[in-house]
Amino acid sequence: MSLTQADRESNNTFLVGAIGVVFGDIGTSPLYTIKDCLAQSPYSHNYSMIMGILSLIFWSVTLVVSLKYICFVLRADNNGEGGTLSLLSLSMRGGTPKVKKCLFAVGMIGAALFYGDAVITPAISVLSAVEGLTVVSPNFGDYVVPFALVILVILFMIQDKGTEAIGRLFGPAMVVWFLILGLLGLYHIIQKPDILYALNPIYGYYFFIEHGVYSLAILGSVVLAITGAEALYTDLGHFGKTVIRRAWLFIVFPCLILNYFGQGALLLHHTGAESNPFFFLAPSWATLPLVIIATIATVIASQAVISGIFSMTWQAVQLGYLPRLVVNHTSRQTIGQVFVPTMNWSLLIMALILVSTFKSSTKLAAAYGMAVTGIMVITTLMTAYLAATRWKWPRWKLVSIFGLFLTIDISFFTVNLMKLPEGGWIPIIIGMTLWAVMTTWKEGRDILSNQIHQSGKTLDNFVKALRANPPIRVPGNAVYMSSTPDSEPTSLTINFRHNKVLHEKVVILSVITRDVPRVHYTEKLYVNDMGCNVYQVIYFIGFIETPNVTSIFDRCDHLGLQIDPQETTFFMSRGIPIASTSAHMSPWRERLFIWLAKNALNATEFYKIPHKRVVELGIRLKL
Repeated sequence: MSLTQADRESNNTFLVGAIGVVFGDIGTSPLYTIKDCLAQSPYSHNYSMIMGILSLIFWSVTLVVSLKYICFVLRADNNGEGGTLSLLSLSMRGGTPKVKKCLFAVGMIGAALFYGDAVITPAISVLSAVEGLTVVSPNFGDYVVPFALVILVILFMIQDKGTEAIGRLFGPAMVVWFLILGLLGLYHIIQKPDILYALNPIYGYYFFIEHGVYSLAILGSVVLAITGAEALYTDLGHFGKTVIRRAWLFIVFPCLILNYFGQGALLLHHTGAESNPFFFLAPSWATLPLVIIATIATVIASQAVISGIFSMTWQAVQLGYLPRLVVNHTSRQTIGQVFVPTMNWSLLIMALILVSTFKSSTKLAAAYGMAVTGIMVITTLMTAYLAATRWKWPRWKLVSIFGLFLTIDISFFTVNLMKLPEGGWIPIIIGMTLWAVMTTWKEGRDILSNQIHQSGKTLDNFVKALRANPPIRVPGNAVYMSSTPDSEPTSLTINFRHNKVLHEKVVILSVITRDVPRVHYTEKLYVNDMGCNVYQVIYFIGFIETPNVTSIFDRCDHLGLQIDPQETTFFMSRGIPIASTSAHMSPWRERLFIWLAKNALNATEFYKIPHKRVVELGIRLKL
């Protein structure tokens, strides 16, 4: 079936938008990758070194991005969604409790490291571009850090406009950026075409032989060429695998390789370009315009990771791995496009601290590789598990393909451990902090949920008690929110115990998040008439969908349950966790969970319940 003109225009618009949002991070890697590789070597930058570095960059990008992510990892989509938490949710289906526990631990580490990556990406990307000013004139050196700080503030202040709007704004600019990358590189390759011999992997092999232990430090910088690869997978839900694959194979990948090889050709016949080979690609009159264009591109580069963090945070909240946060949906057409103010301003503050502390992209590069390589190892492991359990790959295929990927990923991760004292500890600390938050929140919620189950107060028993001893019923409707569908809500227990009356119509509402991105319309709603004018309503949502109580009861009308939210009283229980003497959680986790619970977004806001119709009942819960 042929595409209409409108379809083609829509596909082209989506393609340009994907280039603007998804490929910004990896698209600005040429700014600093080769420069940092050369900075790691005490040797002179001779023919053998340059050819070896280029060979390693080409095969790293080809194997890790083009083969692993584009061909295999993008296949692991959870109903169209990607990212570490989506992959975790997909992997945990059908596993044994022990396997699920291991997968959860690995997935949480991967998610935490991605947050560490998201902090560093804006800082190093913007710094590397603004440093081009020193190529224009050394006198601009004192202005690099202040300019970078101002640009970061502007970047984070426009995030509430949404991924869709930003993609329309950034997409065309990023297409121009990639064309400039390709043309600059192609010009110098034509001047020195024998640089293409570096496509032969033998140059990478000789590089290790000749440079010994120093080759490991340089390999740790080669990984900068593939930073942003994880964003291809994380932003899968924004644009889809087909668009991402086309953009990479036909535009992004060719232009990146041309630029890297162009820098290599320049270094072979132009002494003095080692300090910043990217900006020396342009003639002197074009350096300042190139700095401006590069700065715009690095602002866009940061967008890939930032939008990924927003998506991952929303998924974590819905899956119960993070407390409820304010989440603003920025697109009426695409569910997965969100803005999370708390994360936005947290990332900004940390990025400003990094730029003010490190003051150069070369120093900051040491911190960058740890987060990137750690995420890659975890993604490979979880995708391999998925291939073995769900795709039913034979063992020979599993070992040969993912064995290769894992060898590459672990090699990159190992050499980056050498940079731990130089700044590699930063994403580790950030990752450990987020890991502690997510695992503590999940564990605390599980403990409180188990206590509710063990109390024996079920809905069935409550209805039986109503039949045996009918209480006074007052006119009106009452809705009680319950996180566990079959248990008697705490708010109902408290209200009935103190007031000794019930409303004429009682609804027990549970909003359950399933481990899929979206739940089909026909499977969303379950209404059960339990008798005594008590109704159980269970509403299922996916982990990228937004719960809205008003829309839920609009759907209930079609199933015979008429509830007007504006004429209904909503009883909410606000559990106030307190420390206990039991050994359920360690003391530091108890204190952290209590703090998180106190600062979580109110359920009234989260579920979009009319404020004037809410009665909130507090209860102290021992952990």
